[in-house]
Amino acid sequence: MKDCITTIEQLEALYGQPGERALVKEIDHLNEDYQAFVRASPFVVLATAGTEGLDCSPKGDPPGFVQIIDGRTLVVPDRPGNNRLDNLRNLLGDPRISLLFIIPGVGETLRVNGRATISTDPALLARFEMRGKLPRSVIVVQVDRAYFHCSKAIVRSELWSASAQVARSSLPSPGAMHQRLSGGGIDGQAYDRELPQRTEAGLY
Repeated sequence: MKDCITTIEQLEALYGQPGERALVKEIDHLNEDYQAFVRASPFVVLATAGTEGLDCSPKGDPPGFVQIIDGRTLVVPDRPGNNRLDNLRNLLGDPRISLLFIIPGVGETLRVNGRATISTDPALLARFEMRGKLPRSVIVVQVDRAYFHCSKAIVRSELWSASAQVARSSLPSPGAMHQRLSGGGIDGQAYDRELPQRTEAGLY
């Protein structure tokens, strides 16, 4: 490839330096404003890095499901999933973690970077009981940096615009994708037919 940026100097020459407002919003804890975003968010994207590679996973639950212990500590429940455990495996080797909090209808997002541990403390698990079930573990995040991100990406993407919504039927269904990926070993129609009930039964 041609014209690749390979040094910090080239990068800064191209983009310049961040403005004062971009720097002042970064703090080493969650202040009152940032805590309000965490409590309102039903959806967070969680990113980790490890010896086996990178991972970025969606986490969702009712608003405020990521609990605030104090201004420097967050706890994220690990709900049932596909048992790949990509993020959890990464955290065992590298505790660095990054979270992006998203709130439906709100342009600004909140970014939190820190270090995490995986806990099975009964008292912590009990805080996240849903439908009589507990998560198997929780991710305890020690906050290093937090800052809100402006709404430009949301505005450009029209993410919250009803007119920008895509019909699910215009894309391959989960069953169709599984059938192709498995070389026909998975019955796609049966998979799609059973999916709603299986999803509901496996939420917690």
